[in-house]
Amino acid sequence: MKSIKFETKSMNESTLNDAAKELRVNKAYVDLEVIEEKKSILGLNKSYLVEAKVDFDVVTDTIAYLKKIFDDMGIDAMVEAKTDKENHVKFLIESSENPILIGKNGRTLEALQNLIRNYVNVLTDERHMIIVDVGGYKASRKKQLEILATKTAKEVAKTHIEAKLKNMNSYERRIVHMKLSDWRDVTTESEGDEPNRYVVIKPRTKDQ
Repeated sequence: MKSIKFETKSMNESTLNDAAKELRVNKAYVDLEVIEEKKSILGLNKSYLVEAKVDFDVVTDTIAYLKKIFDDMGIDAMVEAKTDKENHVKFLIESSENPILIGKNGRTLEALQNLIRNYVNVLTDERHMIIVDVGGYKASRKKQLEILATKTAKEVAKTHIEAKLKNMNSYERRIVHMKLSDWRDVTTESEGDEPNRYVVIKPRTKDQ
């Protein structure tokens, strides 16, 4: 949980605004707690030692944030989340406009996922792996990429000729790398510059 401690002469809206500015979050997520009240020797002046904490729940607050985005877009959508012990959070979306939210080659979905990752990272110091999927697009894409990776790897292992796959985003490249990470006959590398990076599947040499 993100938090800061500071001393202030008053507890008011301005104090809350200053804390939110320091934490770089919306003040709606900030809770203030007085840790100690300090008085001068004559008791004429006093100040407060305050702790400001970011009150944020990754699942419930992110679902609410997503729903607001879709409401503003005029899109009726259902959002649910799945989590595991490794701080992996997957947000599953079903909407009346899935194709719009996915976009050409998944680009809109990728932008949406980056938006949510940034949103979560700003509000918490904990590291989370955030995945956003719309209409099962990423689950289906994952299967397709794993089939492509396996088929191409078999061909490379047979011919000993490296193969270059089409341009992929970082999430898709990771799927290919993970699928072939245990193969003894081939190795994978990402090459090129964003947004045109791609995976090359190469025959593994004896010294690799």
